[in-house]
Amino acid sequence: MPQHIGIVACSTEGAALCYRTIAIEGAQLLGTHDHPEVSLHSHPLAMYMQFIRANDWAGVAELMLSSADKLAHAGADFLICPDNTIHQAFGLVEYRSSRPWLHIAREVAKEAHRRQFKRLAVLGTRYLMEGPVYREALEEAGIEHRVPAAEQREHLDQIIMHELVNAQIIPRSLAYYVEVIRSFQDEGCDAVVLGCTEIPLLVTPVSSPLPTLDSTRLLARAAVHKAVEG
Repeated sequence: MPQHIGIVACSTEGAALCYRTIAIEGAQLLGTHDHPEVSLHSHPLAMYMQFIRANDWAGVAELMLSSADKLAHAGADFLICPDNTIHQAFGLVEYRSSRPWLHIAREVAKEAHRRQFKRLAVLGTRYLMEGPVYREALEEAGIEHRVPAAEQREHLDQIIMHELVNAQIIPRSLAYYVEVIRSFQDEGCDAVVLGCTEIPLLVTPVSSPLPTLDSTRLLARAAVHKAVEG
């Protein structure tokens, strides 16, 4: 029997995409309509944002651990979190958790290494782009990275927090993301990390000037393989 996957959710659209991807990837490995058992728990995004805006990552960690405990009681064998930003609290969570975790940025770094990318553009929320999550994971993998300038970070963040988390897909916002990605292509980046779990709803491999590293789907795919292969 495949292992039971627990999803520690934060934003609704990202968690939904992750869950949907687990079902799709599971069927490819296990057969039609089949996938590993999945449980999901979510505190409201508003609760997370109160702590994130206050730079209180210990508070974020407590919410994540609360979900982790509920999922452990539901029978989850291991945990994933389809939210890049709150991985900034991962170091406060992993050692206290009764279940092992996959780390979203480490899974992205593994895929970037596998595909031999050397310099990545990293897009996400302002907190993610300015924080250590991808800097640390990519440094460990020996991969360079770039983030947008401050004004661009603010605009990208607004699109995520006001549109994408509310399932609003607006053409002018896609045009802005494409413009930013193209500027990184000009700077020598060879791929772009879609480092917010909602960005893949807007930016696709077809629309992106650079190859994409879709953090949501990479995490979901890694979870399915771990569940099936152990």
